[in-house]
Amino acid sequence: QVQLVESGGGLVQPGGSLRLSCATSGGNFKLYTMAWYRQAPGKQRELVARITIDGSTNYSDSVKGRFTISRDNAKNTMFLQMDSLKPEDTAVYYCYAAPGGLSDLARWGRGTQVTVST
Repeated sequence: QVQLVESGGGLVQPGGSLRLSCATSGGNFKLYTMAWYRQAPGKQRELVARITIDGSTNYSDSVKGRFTISRDNAKNTMFLQMDSLKPEDTAVYYCYAAPGGLSDLARWGRGTQVTVST
């Protein structure tokens, strides 16, 4: 079973940047569809960005143009570059991995807190 560990969260001022990482182990990373989700207090978990096995990406409308998802198959790691951060980006960010894109077999990380505030 693949294991996922997020890192890179923290406190940042509006307009700032953060880079999240999701390190994986125990699975064949190249064969996983990977994604970032987030959950703000009192809200449902929502998809932020997804990257498929062949590198295709898609983003939620709320982050399009500001966030960039990427993956390094040699390092078994996924990234989320977050620029022009807004207070509404404040949430716990979770790493998601689905072998072959199969959501029934998906695994989650424990999350990393991102807080955007003055």
